[in-house]
Amino acid sequence: MHARPEGLDRYLASWVPGPVTVRDELPAAPAERLGALLDLPRPLPDGDLLPPMWHWLYFLEWPAQAELGADGHPGEGHFLPPLPDRRRMFAGGRAEWRAAPTLGVSASRVSTLHDVRVKQGSSGEMVFVTVRHEISQGAQVCVVEESDFVYRSGEDPRRQAMHAIDTEHAPAADASWQLARRPDPTLLFRFSALTANAHRIHYDAPYTEQVEGYPGLVVHGPLLVLLMLELVRRSAPERQLHSLTYRLRRPLFAGEQLLALGEPQPDDGAELRVATAREPRHATVEVRFLEGPEARRPQ
Repeated sequence: MHARPEGLDRYLASWVPGPVTVRDELPAAPAERLGALLDLPRPLPDGDLLPPMWHWLYFLEWPAQAELGADGHPGEGHFLPPLPDRRRMFAGGRAEWRAAPTLGVSASRVSTLHDVRVKQGSSGEMVFVTVRHEISQGAQVCVVEESDFVYRSGEDPRRQAMHAIDTEHAPAADASWQLARRPDPTLLFRFSALTANAHRIHYDAPYTEQVEGYPGLVVHGPLLVLLMLELVRRSAPERQLHSLTYRLRRPLFAGEQLLALGEPQPDDGAELRVATAREPRHATVEVRFLEGPEARRPQ
């Protein structure tokens, strides 16, 4: 079923997909592999607490090959309306922790359609779709997450201006927390495999440049979020996250030198961002720490 442009609002109002429940045993292996990708010093065995947002390695979907579109994305998704001639992008989201999931303990994720909105942007009409996830172990809800997707009609004029990338210069910054990386095609390929992401912009350079119009392979938005959260794990390992809000703002490309930067805030939070020499905020995260007697992890 495809929506006619003049009936978009009416179509979206009538489109109400039901909830989906997925189970996962949360084995340690995916977490150990992400640890290797991030050059962490030790593996994460069963019984360890899953670091913030590492649940992105679990509850993965593996559609049949015939169900993938020309870009490597599934042609349709349960919560994503089948809107023709639109570019679908992951825009950001929010998450709250009520208890950290434990590796090696069976978990369930219940996903529901939370919101659909139509907005007008500089490049045309945009449809925002928000999917809500609740991850539980036993009777305990551990993580509540909302993921925002945007369907864009027309080309983003900023994409046409990305005719070159700067691989020579590193960004200048004096933030309290810093983590430097230069993502390369191997890292992007391994992260795609870890997250079951077949989108060709992350591994197929000719397609990315000739069809999508980008100047190089695109670094995954979730990878940028995880790199920013490494700032917290490395610089404030005793603090427990209560919630975060993240936004993916500008593409970053393989070969660019990036800095994940962070500043603790006086209101029991921190502001994080990813910068390159050409852009100070490719992605941002605002975190809030847990307060009270259980706010700090034992050392």
